[in-house]
Amino acid sequence: MDLTPRPGATPAPPGAYYAYAETPAETTTRLRPVKARNPGRTAAAAVCAVLGLGLIGGAITGSWLTADSAADPGAGSAYSVGRSAWHSVPVDTLFPATLKGDGAGPGATDRVWTRVAVANDSGCGAGLDPLLLQTLRPVGCERLVRATYTDATRSSVTTVGIVFTEGDTDAMSALDTRFTTQRLAGRSDLMPRAYPVKGTVAAGFGDRQRASWTVHVLTELPAVVFAVSGFADGRPVAEPQPAAAAMAADATTAPAQAGFGHEAKGVADRVERTLRRTVTDLTEQPE
Repeated sequence: MDLTPRPGATPAPPGAYYAYAETPAETTTRLRPVKARNPGRTAAAAVCAVLGLGLIGGAITGSWLTADSAADPGAGSAYSVGRSAWHSVPVDTLFPATLKGDGAGPGATDRVWTRVAVANDSGCGAGLDPLLLQTLRPVGCERLVRATYTDATRSSVTTVGIVFTEGDTDAMSALDTRFTTQRLAGRSDLMPRAYPVKGTVAAGFGDRQRASWTVHVLTELPAVVFAVSGFADGRPVAEPQPAAAAMAADATTAPAQAGFGHEAKGVADRVERTLRRTVTDLTEQPE
């Protein structure tokens, strides 16, 4: 996305995803000569104006009452606030420069992840494989935001993303149920894509380097949070493993041995917590 300000544009808060509001085009209207007023007509016009204002006022009041009674129950709620968070919340809030994972590593070891880069907000096709995109289609895709992190040793990289959906509470609950009953989060053909960044430790982080992943459908917010991790040196992984399985105590696969399940789950959990806390704070702000 081009973030170059347009002439006369108003910049958004620092770190916001979309940066500039368009300035409406100016218009001019040629003035016409005004004829002399007739006193009788003026009085009649005044009476009509008073009656008209009364009718309009009553109509507006009625429309307000009607709108209130038939309003979307999600208006002003976590759903309406959450759906717009991708452009109303600064990027440094959604994806902090540093994530602390106390006890998030194998054996409850501490982890610290440093942000490598943030992708421009986009449609979901840019960061999701076609089959995962199709699976999320019932809730729609408002916007996708992603960032890539590396661990303190710079030996692993993790892409974390948030899909802001168009679904309501029923649609999100149905999707969550489907993911649970059909165990979709553990299917490798529904694994999210990595976000490689040239000139960084994540330059070689592509599809073949994905080692472990997690996908979580939220129900109290219109969002799906995911993360995928792998080696920072570009090493391919023959058999990726979902985070839940890779974190099992008896897991002996390469992703499990390298702690990639903990990496993906740890980063995703902290981004998800930040999103929940931010939306809660915005929803509970006094009017």
